[in-house]
Amino acid sequence: MEKIVVGYQGEHGTFSEIAVHEYYKNHEFESKSYKNFVDILNDLELGVLDTALLPVENTTTGIIYRTYDLLASRDVYAIGEQNVRIQENLIGIPGSNIDDIVEVYSHPEALGQCEKFFLKHPKMKSIPYQDTAKSVDYIKQCNDPTKAALASYLAAEYYDCSILEENVNDNELNTTRFLCVCKGEKEVKDANKISMYFVVNHEPGALYEVIKIFAEHNLNMLKLESRPLKGRLFEYCFYIDFDGNLNNPVVKDAILKVKNHCVEMKCLGTYRKAKED
Repeated sequence: MEKIVVGYQGEHGTFSEIAVHEYYKNHEFESKSYKNFVDILNDLELGVLDTALLPVENTTTGIIYRTYDLLASRDVYAIGEQNVRIQENLIGIPGSNIDDIVEVYSHPEALGQCEKFFLKHPKMKSIPYQDTAKSVDYIKQCNDPTKAALASYLAAEYYDCSILEENVNDNELNTTRFLCVCKGEKEVKDANKISMYFVVNHEPGALYEVIKIFAEHNLNMLKLESRPLKGRLFEYCFYIDFDGNLNNPVVKDAILKVKNHCVEMKCLGTYRKAKED
């Protein structure tokens, strides 16, 4: 059996790579890193990749709109979901000591999620860097025991560095949700969650009618997000997640009725919910 070729965004040791490892932990796979989401989806549509793991939502910062916008506009389909706990670790070069650290490098978002840690260590200066994993690569190249980075355990392993203190981020439950996507639509028989994109008719009460349909069909809406439509003045599209399976007659009827109130509608995927820790 051939290995599954999976794409992810970022350097070795990012949380996106961790998502790949966790999602495919029981399969043979080959992972490929990319600088951006567009290149990932291009290779996915060309058949270079079998699947890709893309971040779509974070419990601290919310929905990742650039990912959803791409899912809505490209010939890709979500077939799985993976939650990854974001645990930033203080990482130093081998032999370094936490008491000697004066400079800490990482992505600005990661630094901002570790404010309490820096308050406890006032002599440490936080310095923004391009990427969490790349910051580990940087301190390794510097070979300076006074420099450290904030990144994942996988980045520490990959660059052969030491974890000086684990899980230093403020929110211990900080989690990013990833979708596993493939080219074109694919049936997932045991799916219990659906993601959709739609644009309602530009008339009063259209969104209310859509929400009412879900309520009348007793379908649990998990999320509803709005997004401005490019090139249109104060018009919006919506992204929705809800419980269900596309083969369920109730779900089929609900989608058919929702479509009557929309000018655009696309199923972004149907998949099994990720297991919660």
